[in-house]
Amino acid sequence: MLPRILALTLLAVGCSRDSSRSPACGLALIAGPTIIQQQLSNPRAVILDAPRGLPESLPAMVIQQQQAQVTVGYDADGRIVMGYRGTGFPTQGGYGLLVVDDTSQRAMGVLILESEEPAQHPRLGTIVGGSAALHLYGVRVDWASVSNPRCPLLGAPPPVTAPAPPAPPVSTPSS
Repeated sequence: MLPRILALTLLAVGCSRDSSRSPACGLALIAGPTIIQQQLSNPRAVILDAPRGLPESLPAMVIQQQQAQVTVGYDADGRIVMGYRGTGFPTQGGYGLLVVDDTSQRAMGVLILESEEPAQHPRLGTIVGGSAALHLYGVRVDWASVSNPRCPLLGAPPPVTAPAPPAPPVSTPSS
């Protein structure tokens, strides 16, 4: 009797209107970050320099925690400086991983992992949460293969930023 109740419960959850609570979304929340982290072993996927033109805010997720947001800025050396807004920021080590879609070159968000930092990868900047700071690295992924639109890995997609309008021509007085 108990296995039948368990099977019916799983079926009800899987067929509910809220697809973000489905078993497929649960598996995606486990597999997606793992696939993204594995891209660090692909030298062509590792981002070498801090990308420019990031939106002011990106979705973030501490693995095995709730989703949050980060604010985005740059320091005088051109490195990215992010501020974590949410709970659960690791204080005992880990690193941030800026995730960029390899097709559109859009920054999709930041994963925060409580694991050993990647060896010999270029650091793009820092992500700060409270009094703790973690190094930030970057990786390109095929976003469509790691995030399902019905249960997006990092929540709502970041806003598309329009390029700045060209500066008006400067006229100089003629002599």
